Amino acid sequence: MEISAAGRLEVRITAADVGKRVSVRSLIEHGPSGEKFSDAVGVLTSWDNGVLRITRKSGESVRVAESALVAGKVVPAAPARRRGPAASYEELARITARGWRPVESERLGDWELRAAAGFTRRANSVLPLGDPGLPLDDALTAVRRWYAARGLPAYAQTATGAQGTQELLCAELEKRGWVREVTAELWTGGLAPVADLGDGTSGVLLSRDADEAWLARYQRKGVSEVALRVLGGGFPGAPAPGEPSVWFATVPGEPGAEAPAAIGRCVVDGRWAGFAAVEVDPARRREGLATAVMAALAGRALEEGASAAWLQVETDNEGGRALYDRLGFAPHHAYHHYRAPEEPASEGSAPDSSAPAGDGTS
Repeated sequence: MEISAAGRLEVRITAADVGKRVSVRSLIEHGPSGEKFSDAVGVLTSWDNGVLRITRKSGESVRVAESALVAGKVVPAAPARRRGPAASYEELARITARGWRPVESERLGDWELRAAAGFTRRANSVLPLGDPGLPLDDALTAVRRWYAARGLPAYAQTATGAQGTQELLCAELEKRGWVREVTAELWTGGLAPVADLGDGTSGVLLSRDADEAWLARYQRKGVSEVALRVLGGGFPGAPAPGEPSVWFATVPGEPGAEAPAAIGRCVVDGRWAGFAAVEVDPARRREGLATAVMAALAGRALEEGASAAWLQVETDNEGGRALYDRLGFAPHHAYHHYRAPEEPASEGSAPDSSAPAGDGTS
């Protein structure tokens, strides 16, 4: 908190600081255990009608009455991570988008409209990096029309919690009735430490394609041709020069098993290797199979010149988060999918009932 030379708490923020990272303390009337103050750190996303709105790293918004403020100041961006590779949000956003490609895309200024017949939100949402070239309301109208023309709900993928993320855009979407449906985190880590755990990878098979055995373990059943194109990075088999390189890992099951014991997917793109779809037969968990899959994929990624790794994990996936922490990964930022509010159906039109299936996080 900001303390003056006289030892008093001071409020040193104003509405002109909207968009900056701040730390505030406010009075609360009925706090737990008799607490009188509440602290919040995050991006000041609005200051309207005597109420401050602060968006925390997780994307959660906190509203604070101006009259309850006892201290506040602008603070530096969140400190740099002490382990794992350094990377900006924009770099990771572009790399992760290349690692999970839609079957159709179109530019709206700097924004990217993406569609894949509803297979995962990541492949069926607009990625709003930079300037759309239109006022925000006009851009969102264009987004909604683009997805409506394809029979899909309009989603926007945004991020919070790192330098250059989109807390202000999230607040603007919420003002316009867009609803946050999914929140997950992007984690990064070093690649070599994962590959070094490869003593038990001799039973892991690597392939350029997701074959029938791999798909039998994949959590989304009845995978369509569109889904196969997304999984394969849009380039089945060996990639063209300069394109991401996709690998699939399989640990065969016991003789007669209907599906493999474990699977995984990795996409290599420059210095980055992205892991996804790491899944293990529930009956064979705690045997180190997930680690073996990731180690085998990491070893192949190292051979192709990668040095850093990323993955996406949902906030309620406690088992996955514990595994990735042991492997040296740590959260970089949170990302969210906002769904546009439903518009009144025009005469003769059908209601919007389509929704992407899941988010495709590992």
